[in-house]
Amino acid sequence: MSSSAVEAETPDLVCELDNVQGIVDALTSVRWKRHQDAVVELSEHGIVIIVEEISCLQAKVYLQRELFVRYEYGARGRPRFGVSLGLFVDCLKTFSVPGHSNILEIQYPGPDMQLLLKSIDSVDACLYAEVRTRIPETVSWDYNFEPAGSIPLGFTVKSAALKEAIDDLEWPGSSIQIILQPDPPSVTLRGEGHGDLQIDFNYYANSELLIAFSCDRQISHSYKYKFLRATTSNIPSSVIKDNRGSKLTIGRGGMLKVQHLVSVAKLSVPHTHVDSAGYQQPSRIAYIEFFVKPEVEDDTGNDS
Repeated sequence: MSSSAVEAETPDLVCELDNVQGIVDALTSVRWKRHQDAVVELSEHGIVIIVEEISCLQAKVYLQRELFVRYEYGARGRPRFGVSLGLFVDCLKTFSVPGHSNILEIQYPGPDMQLLLKSIDSVDACLYAEVRTRIPETVSWDYNFEPAGSIPLGFTVKSAALKEAIDDLEWPGSSIQIILQPDPPSVTLRGEGHGDLQIDFNYYANSELLIAFSCDRQISHSYKYKFLRATTSNIPSSVIKDNRGSKLTIGRGGMLKVQHLVSVAKLSVPHTHVDSAGYQQPSRIAYIEFFVKPEVEDDTGNDS
């Protein structure tokens, strides 16, 4: 066989995971409706999964190569393919055994451009699955997140508290106004529908709940409730249980960025990336980012 033929048969990516449930949790975080397509982008640095909704909401899951016990990248450039997010998550769930740290091999592409999944650490049986891929749709908008000024406008709040606050503000077809003010430092979430409901996070009053705060001027933006709720509606129970902080940042033009961290540390085994305080280090964390466009571009803080 010629060297060119061997090169042609070399897959773009072969990687192995030792915590499938962690990846399931990360992908479930961005699954806000039953039938949902995703774009998967491969690179030498890891895998990025992109999901979006009618040019108003975009989510990204970053799986850095350090999350994998094996990561062999042989592609030129950055291959992209489309996949049904629900089908992909459901397939991954079949490889996840509660309380057991099993190893899953992922390969792309297969003979017919499929995504190939295979369990490799069981002596009794081997699970195998093929996920059909397709030519990816073009990502319809560029979030182009830029800082609103020299001082970041944002805050970090306990994930459980953020989810509870957004759930409590539900009004059918409503909008949620997010207000940041520096004096006194506080965050207000205000629901507007058949009536008004307001939730306040005061930085000095409860620094354990509102972990961090950065703001040099009052600013206010409104967002469609259904899009804002999508950023927290499927936060995995592991994140709520650990009660990590979720970070919200308002950029130029009112673009809202919401960030969550999902642990993919190996189950039931102490990992070298857990520090003495018990926090997961970045190499064992999947990063989740949502970008939400505001309803109104102008704001009281004058981002320009």
